[in-house]
Amino acid sequence: MPFQPYFLTPVLALVVWTLIMLIWMYAGRLPAFARAGIDPNDARHPDAGYNAKIPANVRAAADNYNHLHEQPTIFYALMFFAALTGGGDKIMFWLGCAYVIVRIVHSFVQVLSPQVAQRFVLFMLGSAILVVMAAKEVIRILTSGALTL
Repeated sequence: MPFQPYFLTPVLALVVWTLIMLIWMYAGRLPAFARAGIDPNDARHPDAGYNAKIPANVRAAADNYNHLHEQPTIFYALMFFAALTGGGDKIMFWLGCAYVIVRIVHSFVQVLSPQVAQRFVLFMLGSAILVVMAAKEVIRILTSGALTL
């Protein structure tokens, strides 16, 4: 299937969401540091003890921003692999959209709710989507004969 320009829009959506979380993180973090009288230099290391002075939802926004640089790297790699090797079809596109939606909902749950179990379910759902995406690409490559040496 020839590359479709819309295929990578889920990648753009997750990049934009990550930047929104960056803004959300600092919109809470900077005022919280000021209210708690934390010297920014004391925040050089996350284990320096200042976290106890910051509200949980502010810490959660920072944690979520960091999480958006962890597991989603697999998503980005899968989407670009599919786009560059002929796997950019509608199924992969919709799996990508589903993953992005799950990550956005995960962000809201992580920042706004103390329910770790809900967040875990969303994390596992996102993980399952990535497994399906990877399996789809492996099957496509193995059945296409592209791996013959």
